[in-house]
Amino acid sequence: MRYILLFLLFGNCSVMAQKTDTTFLQKLMEAKPDLFGKVLNHPTKNEIQLMYTQVNRDKKNKPSFKTFTYNLNAKRYFYPASTVKLAGVIFAVEKVNELSQKGLNVNLTMVTDSNFKGQTKVFKDATSENGKPSIAHYVKKILLTSDNDAFNRLFEFIGRAEINAKLKKYGMNESRILNRLAIGDGGEASKHTNPISFYDGDKLIYSQAAQYDDKEYPLDLTNLFVGKGYMDSKDELVNKPYSFENKNVFSITDQHSMMKRLISPEAYNKNERFNLTAEDYRLIYTYMSKLPTESDYPKYDEKEFWPTYAKMIFYGREKNAILDKEIRIFNKYGDSYGFIIDNAYFVDFKNKVEFFLTAVVQSNEDGIYNDGKYEYETVCYPFMKNIGKEIYEYELSRKKVNPADLSKMKMDYGNK
Repeated sequence: MRYILLFLLFGNCSVMAQKTDTTFLQKLMEAKPDLFGKVLNHPTKNEIQLMYTQVNRDKKNKPSFKTFTYNLNAKRYFYPASTVKLAGVIFAVEKVNELSQKGLNVNLTMVTDSNFKGQTKVFKDATSENGKPSIAHYVKKILLTSDNDAFNRLFEFIGRAEINAKLKKYGMNESRILNRLAIGDGGEASKHTNPISFYDGDKLIYSQAAQYDDKEYPLDLTNLFVGKGYMDSKDELVNKPYSFENKNVFSITDQHSMMKRLISPEAYNKNERFNLTAEDYRLIYTYMSKLPTESDYPKYDEKEFWPTYAKMIFYGREKNAILDKEIRIFNKYGDSYGFIIDNAYFVDFKNKVEFFLTAVVQSNEDGIYNDGKYEYETVCYPFMKNIGKEIYEYELSRKKVNPADLSKMKMDYGNK
């Protein structure tokens, strides 16, 4: 009944003015103080930002969008963590297509060499079926369990300058991607990327020299100096604010925009779409929505990577969550420095429900960064689960003029 009342309150989106609504999500959360009361009382402390987009279909199944936001502020910094990996996936596959005349494809063996201090080489990948690294396998590992090394290899292939040029090309002007992940990458080292070669068997198909990006990517941001202290590389407490200067930036607006363009290219003009083939979309869609337990290569330990491990929106981080076989979540999450972020497209095939939801929340009660002590379990994961479920419940009650044909999003999850 509550969702019917909310629906009557806000009306049918197909007749609403096509502008961003900034009140709906707040009222939705205020209607459940038991779930959201604490974070609503501390919107800045918990750094919540939300974007929710409803999808409405015409008679030909073409989508149109109605977007709702909460506490959105592109200038207020949050650490995007692994959510930047989706950009790496898309831009790496785009680059393969741009070099296809030279014989490149995503399944060729990708050999990474080194050319600068701290760089590492990759010749083999024991987790792949043939024991060799490739763009396709890196994409798979990134989307299944957010593998850091896989992203770093795609970052090196694309090159820092091209990654940031692509963000601008697609109108993602609030973001920048400067660093590899989880290796302390920064400064001059982050500007150098490795030489890379691609092989078909023993035959060299394409070789890319080491690259250097001398550009800086300034953004006008607040909230770059946070907390009252942090643990340094020697695990010693430094009693001054932690700095997020010169780190990756991926705003909620840009993440949401990327996901909509990826999932619904038909809603965009041809010159605005990603340069991806039908096979590319299927590759990305499959591993965005596949569960770690459905994979043989890599074969994951279910205790470490349980079925809903990567599906924070709707499932939180519950290891024993009951799976609905009609639901698939196409997403890329991130977690670091107390921030939890998820960028998702949600599908319920049985009830013909679909929506986009991008969210960030943080909790760091002691104000100390880099100490591994954050309230993920008590604040962040429950928030992600609850906001996903509340939006889903609302969508179940929302009437659509034309029921969605979601057959495009049904993937083959046969093991491999």
